[in-house]
Amino acid sequence: MNHATSRRVVLGALFAGAALSVAPALPGSSRPSGPAPDSVPAVRSRPRTSRQLLLGTYTSAEGGGKGIGTASYDSVTGAISAGPTIVGLDNPSYLAMHPSGATVYAVDEQDRGGVTAVALSPDGSHRVLGTRSTGGAGPTHLSVHPTGRWLLTANYTSASIVVHPIRGDGSLGEATDLVAHTAPPPGPGQDGPHAHQIITTPDRDHILAVDLGNDSVYTYRLDENHGTLGQVSCAALRPGAGPRHITFHPGGRFAYLACEVDNTAVVCGYDPATGTLSPGAAQSTGTGAGASYPAQFLVTGDGRFAYLANRGHNSLTRYAVEDDGAALRLLDTVPVGGDFPRQIAFSPDGKLLFAANQRSSTVTVFRVDARSGGLTRTGDAFPAPVAVCVLPYRSSGPAGD
Repeated sequence: MNHATSRRVVLGALFAGAALSVAPALPGSSRPSGPAPDSVPAVRSRPRTSRQLLLGTYTSAEGGGKGIGTASYDSVTGAISAGPTIVGLDNPSYLAMHPSGATVYAVDEQDRGGVTAVALSPDGSHRVLGTRSTGGAGPTHLSVHPTGRWLLTANYTSASIVVHPIRGDGSLGEATDLVAHTAPPPGPGQDGPHAHQIITTPDRDHILAVDLGNDSVYTYRLDENHGTLGQVSCAALRPGAGPRHITFHPGGRFAYLACEVDNTAVVCGYDPATGTLSPGAAQSTGTGAGASYPAQFLVTGDGRFAYLANRGHNSLTRYAVEDDGAALRLLDTVPVGGDFPRQIAFSPDGKLLFAANQRSSTVTVFRVDARSGGLTRTGDAFPAPVAVCVLPYRSSGPAGD
């Protein structure tokens, strides 16, 4: 069996419920209208530590979820508390937030791929706004353009990328462009190209699409008036690398690629003037020999440390970032406390790191030491059915982060 076939079988038997679970509104509080008695000392309100997160899953997998899970977490202790589920979505395996924090978008990872918009409410009365076709199969990643006007999606199985307009209310219009990856030829052991990720560069001038099947990263320009893509360049990785996800250093001149097939990390230079990406030499993930399937990088906001999730090794690799982003120095690996960490994310303040562990159906939480970059588990793993994406976020309302 080739790598692409063994890596992901598009799941069937999809959950098709249309009802929406909502959380009850929290009772309001009232304050006495008159002055407090002299005998009662004034009490200062304590800072709220409860924050929000969303959980992506496979609804068609055995033991999977029923839609997008909602939860809250304590920003000090990292403890997670379960909330209701937003149902009426099929295989919402990856999630992306609108810059406003008012809408979240989910891929519908299935043969007839789609993307779904969900309006978020501080009181928990979240509402599904509708689904649009991606024009392809197996969408596995999506991101919102920084302008908030365009949704970008990668169709893994059909090796294409697609653009949807975002309306004023957060809902999606029909696709404005779809580009298929047809060249270069697929890498060793691959059955064809497989678009795995699509993001906007920090300078907002270019779009990068990572293709695992043909060992390439494509650079495009987005016409922000018409929602169309024009290819600028294509960076080639070494044959058999299998690039999966790319993450930029805050300085915007370097990015880090997780290559899942050959179990390596690659530092890439980025030229904002031309959009050209220049991959460097393959580096160790610190996981030893064998298949570790590195999934995704994170970089701290100050650009001093980077973390790599290793699914096969069930660990997080910690790197020191050097030379203003141009180099990674391997420090150590930390057990993730779960099985198959598919995706990782920082809390908005960067003090916590969350790992979605697909095979153990858990989310583990780590405290991030700002000085050393060290990771410390905060407590027991949180049960989350087939957790494949965790998204801490700032709410757009008064209950926001």
